[in-house]
Amino acid sequence: MSLKLPGLPYALNALEPHLSARTLEFHYGKHHQAYVDNGNKLLADSDLAGLAMEEIMRRTADDAGKAGIFNNVAQVWNHSFYWQGMKPGGGGQPGGRIAELIKADLGGFDQFVAEFKNAGATQFGSGWAWLVLAEGKLGVTKTPNAENPLTRGMVPLLTMDVWEHAYYLDYQNRRPDYMATFLEKLVNWDFVNANLAKLTSS
Repeated sequence: MSLKLPGLPYALNALEPHLSARTLEFHYGKHHQAYVDNGNKLLADSDLAGLAMEEIMRRTADDAGKAGIFNNVAQVWNHSFYWQGMKPGGGGQPGGRIAELIKADLGGFDQFVAEFKNAGATQFGSGWAWLVLAEGKLGVTKTPNAENPLTRGMVPLLTMDVWEHAYYLDYQNRRPDYMATFLEKLVNWDFVNANLAKLTSS
């Protein structure tokens, strides 16, 4: 398979006023597209061409000689996952299975919010904050640059992009404001519950 830029699950302006159409035009249309284009160029002459993104990521995660492939493929995966984790009218407290697990494994929604914001705030430079399933329990973690919890045996359920290009046009250097808005106004908890459902049905 070649890498492809997936369609967004909403219009470019659908997340306004929380994330502007201009941010999505650059973030999705320029940055995400560039990872797709660069990844395809690097994979073209590679023995990894044709593999699923998850498999490529696992095979290249700790191989310095294939860092370019890993970085671009992982960024395609990470961004595709990130877009799905937001929706118009999202955010706030979840319902369903994820609400039960947040209470049982993380001590409640307020504790989750504090941990998730802390993961994003303490990720120095570029990276990601994640809600994951690890050894059967929910956890919050962070990764730098393009790294993904999949390569460490965790299952991603939700991610928040904390690269500056994710929020700078709307929030400038106010990463905490962006993170608060993400949790209060944007998170697609239906997507998170769907990810959990896939795990129990497989």
